[in-house]
Amino acid sequence: MSESPSLYLQLTNWLKSKFLGIQPEISPSSQDVTAFIANRYFLTQEQRDWLIQEFGSLQKQNTVLQQSLREQQTQATAYTEDLLLELLEVTDALEALLKYLENNQDPSPEFIQHLPKSVGAVNRKFLSVLSKRQVKPIELHSDQPDFNYCRVVDREIRNDVEDQTIIQVVRQGFLIGEKVLRPTEIITSKSEQGTGDWGLGTGDWEQEK
Repeated sequence: MSESPSLYLQLTNWLKSKFLGIQPEISPSSQDVTAFIANRYFLTQEQRDWLIQEFGSLQKQNTVLQQSLREQQTQATAYTEDLLLELLEVTDALEALLKYLENNQDPSPEFIQHLPKSVGAVNRKFLSVLSKRQVKPIELHSDQPDFNYCRVVDREIRNDVEDQTIIQVVRQGFLIGEKVLRPTEIITSKSEQGTGDWGLGTGDWEQEK
């Protein structure tokens, strides 16, 4: 097109901004666009064909974006429903266990003996549900804390182990993919001669008060 190519670019940007919410690379001039539209009866046939093509392209893009959004919403809903249904199975197992305890104030020795296995089975089911969503427990491969995955919540004076040794896991940590969803909370040892606390709650050196 030979007439005012920059004006056509402004009009295209304005159309995309108006109908698709796309931020234009070049800000359209409202005055120029308005003047262009007001004088549309001066358009040549070539210019009219170009506008029709642009409008058609924008409508197609808008339709594709709306369809994509609907598909994403449908997938998200299905994902959430599957997760909730699997969690309800875990709830059902816990509820059955609680009902038995409520109805049997003096459970049999056999039940008591198998109780740890029953609770363990429920826990494994729950971890399986998480694993399907790429959520897995953090595995500690050393008794020395890795502060990429651990957070010290307390320190205990111990002279029978090396300083800064993990002596207790307070709360299990989890990864989602390769990202730490929740760090493992631990208690570490310190000697009576220790002069500082290692990263209580932060993972950094903090001087004892």
